[in-house]
Amino acid sequence: METLTAALRSLLPHDSVITDPVRLRTYECDGLTYHRATPGVVVLPDTAEQVARVVRVCNDFGVPFVARGSGTGLSGGALPREDGVLIVTSKMRRILEIDLDNRRAVVEPGVTNLAITEAVRDRGYYYAPDPSSQQVCSIGGNVAENSGGAHCLKYGFTVNHVEACEIVTPNGDLVTLDRMDPGYDLLGAFVGSEGTLGIATKITVRLSRAPEAVTTVLAAFESIEQGGQAVSAIIGAGIVPAAIEMMDALAIEAAEAAVACRYPEGAGAVLIVELDGPQAEVERQFTQLTEICSGAFELRVAADAAERAAIWKGRKSAFAAVGRISPAYIVQDGVVPRTSLPGVLAAIDRLSQEHGIRVANVFHAGDGNLHPLVLFDDAEPGAGERAEVVSGAILDLCVEHGGSITGEHGVGVDKARYMPKMFSADDLDTMQLVRCAFDPRGLSNPGKVFPTPRLCGEVPGVRKGVHPLVESGKAEQL
Repeated sequence: METLTAALRSLLPHDSVITDPVRLRTYECDGLTYHRATPGVVVLPDTAEQVARVVRVCNDFGVPFVARGSGTGLSGGALPREDGVLIVTSKMRRILEIDLDNRRAVVEPGVTNLAITEAVRDRGYYYAPDPSSQQVCSIGGNVAENSGGAHCLKYGFTVNHVEACEIVTPNGDLVTLDRMDPGYDLLGAFVGSEGTLGIATKITVRLSRAPEAVTTVLAAFESIEQGGQAVSAIIGAGIVPAAIEMMDALAIEAAEAAVACRYPEGAGAVLIVELDGPQAEVERQFTQLTEICSGAFELRVAADAAERAAIWKGRKSAFAAVGRISPAYIVQDGVVPRTSLPGVLAAIDRLSQEHGIRVANVFHAGDGNLHPLVLFDDAEPGAGERAEVVSGAILDLCVEHGGSITGEHGVGVDKARYMPKMFSADDLDTMQLVRCAFDPRGLSNPGKVFPTPRLCGEVPGVRKGVHPLVESGKAEQL
């Protein structure tokens, strides 16, 4: 590691290479604090060329490397390697170009999601994908995880808003993937690849025109079942809101404790529905919405931008807010068909009672993307393990109902072991063929997404029959 560090110091300013053990611990985890590893060395490049040089050095030494932006990921996608290099892009936060004629902006990976919108808001534009952490999460991480957000029901995920990416490939080449490129959609393959296919160093994003009208409604129901029925009725009526978000009573309790959002007292569930588009269309949909939500005991309509922000305040802070009512928690991320929401939520409630683990539900109701917050006391012996069981059982429910083990937070290290529950060995091998085409040495963010290497020391790659050590009885295949 000393020789490697010396090589890195020859490429970067002295203060951009961190080896101090105390400072290294700053980077030992991302938003998933359940998994921690102190990186071997941390580098903070300023430019794409510096990233490329660092990756080439990693190749020369045969050491793994992991890219990290703001570190807000919730699946351990940026978990560092103790034997590797953590490449932190937080110093690369320049907005390089704004081209409103073509509705595009070119940004570096360390730029925060919200900063893009703030740069063009006064001119009537915005960047549509909006993770709840958009004030701090970086666009490079959004690309790696194909992040979503409340408004992705109508406008789509990050992959729908990226026009091009300059990337450093796992062998250190600097290339550009463009949506206009003929042939295979390599840009589409890169977005959401969780850092296993390279590192984004320059991103061209699509800017959207701000809608003519926006109406935000909060509907309070006595039960989450009533809220779920309203969601189905809204979609069934042919309305495609910009967002439909739901919070249950426990999530509301947490939000009230943290940010005093003043949601209706006694609500078993609140539904936040946002309509946007041409004025006439929004008015027509609003009339339909109020009829559908007639069973709500309170209907609150934002009169201006300040009231709109107040309605969103509780929802946007929900993840962090549960820290007010629980010492520790796991943020889960799974998807079910929208019609399965009532049954799955009832099953989650049963799991909660069976294991003595509270679960707060916050979710993108419109597209069935659940975010159960599994609460536990990490000082209580066995509580963490029970929370893990409940968390895993929720993912099983998602798969059983035809959904997915992740909606917008990626697989990372947290869910790699669940991939075989959703995909066959042949499916995973096909994914490995893609990964190995980009990264045959397996140095770029190894240990993420795939449940391989299945044996200690095995180089990631396509499965080729029974491993000799398994066949000889000297090892067990996981």
